[in-house]
Amino acid sequence: MYSVYVIKSLKDGRFYIGQTEDTGERLIKHNKGLVKSTKNRKPFVLVFQEKFESRQEAICRERYLKS
Repeated sequence: MYSVYVIKSLKDGRFYIGQTEDTGERLIKHNKGLVKSTKNRKPFVLVFQEKFESRQEAICRERYLKS
């Protein structure tokens, strides 16, 4: 199962939208600075998560949320 997630930076208050199979593990990576696009904005908290059966559905929803 795939998830679209929204995390909020506690440093600058900005949001990041992504998709993954394991939201918990992905949040850990964001908070450890292992994700290039967010490494200077940590720490993060999860504010939204939506689950999908297929990766394609998750990608479509992620694109919609980013638009």
